[in-house]
Amino acid sequence: MALVVAQEVPTSSSMAVPHGPAGVGEARHKMREQLRRSGVSESVVDDAVLILSELLSNACRHGRPLGRHAEIGDGDIRAAWRLDASGGLTVEVTDGGGPTRPIPSTPSVTAHGGRGLNIISALARDWGVRDSAAGEVTVWVLVTEGHRRDDFATRVTGPGFEFADAYDDVD
Repeated sequence: MALVVAQEVPTSSSMAVPHGPAGVGEARHKMREQLRRSGVSESVVDDAVLILSELLSNACRHGRPLGRHAEIGDGDIRAAWRLDASGGLTVEVTDGGGPTRPIPSTPSVTAHGGRGLNIISALARDWGVRDSAAGEVTVWVLVTEGHRRDDFATRVTGPGFEFADAYDDVD
């Protein structure tokens, strides 16, 4: 006879992440583990982990840590996620604000960055930015099952670029 033990799985989580690349991997691991235990589909988990990584990277690159006197590289940013009753997953990253607003860019084909919010736009049902009176900036993303857009590659790379074309000269 098997003994089944019910385990309480949180429907939301929040964590402080060091401002810098060190905490990004830990946050991804924690999110993946909790979402899997909550029974979230693997495709939503994969998309959510990628989105979290992009948001944390942007917050570390463009935002200040939380707190009034924190300097770049010191302090934390906040990562949070929660499941709603209908199965939607909201991912949020909050930082201390920065000199620019989070908006998608149109990088050149050879640019080394600038595609993160375009990737998020392609994977998410919706996303936006919320400002607090204290100067904190939160970027939130709603991820749902089956919402990945069919034109994902075009939305990320831009029109006129075929992924396979990059390998034409490779033997």
